[in-house]
Amino acid sequence: MPHPDKSYICSVKNIRNFCIIAHIDHGKSTLADRLLEATKTISERDYQDQVLDDMDLERERGITIKSHAIQMKYQFDGEEYTLNLIDTPGHVDFSYEVSRAIAACEGALLVVDATQGIQAQTISNLYMAIDHNLEIIPVLNKIDMDNAMVEEVKDQIIETLGCDREEIIETSAKFGYGIEEILETIIHKIPAPSGDPEAPLQALIFDSVFNSYRGIIGYFRIVNGSIRKGDKVKFVNAGKQYEADEIGILRLQPDPREVLYTGDVGYIISGIKTSKEVQVGDTITHVANPCEKAIEGFKTVTPMVFAGIYPVDADDYEELRDSLEKLRLNDASLSFDPESSAALGFGFRCGFLGLLHMEIIQERLDREFDMDVITTVPNVSYKVYTNKGDVIEVHNPSGLPESTLIDHIDEPYITANIISRSEFVGTIMRLCIDKRGTLKNQVYLTTDRTELTVELPLGEIVFDFYDKLKSISKGYASFDYYASGFKEADLIKLDILLNGEPVDALSTLLHRDHSYDFGRRFCLKLKEFIPRQQFDVAIQAAVGAKIIARETVKAVRKDVTAKCYGGDITRKRKLLEKQKKGKKRMRQVGNVEVPQKAFLAVLKLDN
Repeated sequence: MPHPDKSYICSVKNIRNFCIIAHIDHGKSTLADRLLEATKTISERDYQDQVLDDMDLERERGITIKSHAIQMKYQFDGEEYTLNLIDTPGHVDFSYEVSRAIAACEGALLVVDATQGIQAQTISNLYMAIDHNLEIIPVLNKIDMDNAMVEEVKDQIIETLGCDREEIIETSAKFGYGIEEILETIIHKIPAPSGDPEAPLQALIFDSVFNSYRGIIGYFRIVNGSIRKGDKVKFVNAGKQYEADEIGILRLQPDPREVLYTGDVGYIISGIKTSKEVQVGDTITHVANPCEKAIEGFKTVTPMVFAGIYPVDADDYEELRDSLEKLRLNDASLSFDPESSAALGFGFRCGFLGLLHMEIIQERLDREFDMDVITTVPNVSYKVYTNKGDVIEVHNPSGLPESTLIDHIDEPYITANIISRSEFVGTIMRLCIDKRGTLKNQVYLTTDRTELTVELPLGEIVFDFYDKLKSISKGYASFDYYASGFKEADLIKLDILLNGEPVDALSTLLHRDHSYDFGRRFCLKLKEFIPRQQFDVAIQAAVGAKIIARETVKAVRKDVTAKCYGGDITRKRKLLEKQKKGKKRMRQVGNVEVPQKAFLAVLKLDN
């Protein structure tokens, strides 16, 4: 039973909303655990490592995939303060979610690993926080490690942030050192929310989760005004109206309230069943007394990478559709449309935010829904301009019009920030140039750390760019990117033919300069994976009608002349001719089975 309103009217000056900015594996989730312990938000009975990362996948990989929020109470100088931690994902694929979480805060903890220093993703999220005028509190974590470079990393933070050395808080999240100092600094430095409690309701949705009993639960931060249970509200960008069936604050479990005020972070349940209706970045307001304008910064999340997902067993098609529908309820940035392939049957063309996002969806399909799927070669979205002046968006090489109808093709470009040790700059630049990259800027962060800004085609980094970058820099380089628009490119469609029949699932769009080399390597790789048949199998790479590479999988041959010893050669020849006719007939009716490994072969191509 909800308590009366008065017990919840918390003075706005005692509210602190903050997030944590950190690179993967710099100790963000561990620091959040220590903050929850220090504020007694979590009991010893409920405690587990990475308490906010509630997915098995998050715990195994040590990354935050879904952002989380939790409210803490902290006593300081005889007053009670409400601290709202809005946790953010650390990976580049989820940068839009990060930007909305940052927009819901007044301050941020910048957590840097003392053994690794500032990384590329930290810098991009830090600039985002500075753009939103957040108060930044620098935190140096893992100072207890033997290989910690405390003074060197402090120099990096000072150069990047322009703060004083004394402002950097030294901590060890693992052992709980420095946690009290962080809490006190949050209270002293981060400003209280500055909204108008009397203004019309204006609240920012920064996340949503799906509950199979209650529907979609939207997480929001109130910028102006207040909201009561039972109010009629509307979501401005979605254009939908609802009743606030339940509102409350976010503890380890949802905590219902009758009313929430300016500066509060909470949740709303309205019985919404469709994930697209609750969009991250949307504005909640009252139907009767709406706000004048929506909160700025909303955008529809657009997929960057596309791949076909097909069930291994064609009978599982409907089951795969249900699994993807359920996944989309938890992850609104996943998009999928039905498609069919001559080689693979019926499946779905799925859109992902990036390669990590694609990997996670595949892993979740396997773990949570026990689905055996074949994933085709990932590719990006191209804009095709026809001779008639039409613009077609192509996500799949098989959807490309005839080459005679195409005027030109535009491909998406990204601007990448790569931070590495100075000794690896030459090899990294060579890798970027091989991938048709253009160096835009080079900055020495310290004497032995360099930041490169490179413009690259997105299609060139979806295969193996990140793996190669890590190997040539011995694991030291960090990589971050954002979309920077489209540019015209000389792209062609490369078809793979098996016995003269094109296999649509193996088609790729690539730059003309790379087509011969890529086609040759692809044919060689397929030759390894396609099993030998009773007849010769010709593997060909073709651009239009022109064959540019060929390999042959030789037939399994029965020795029909084994019974002939001695005698005339014509007898042997007669038997061989008979066998030849049989193989020719078999080749006309025989089907070549393409194993799943062959579809993934393209991802494993080495230069």
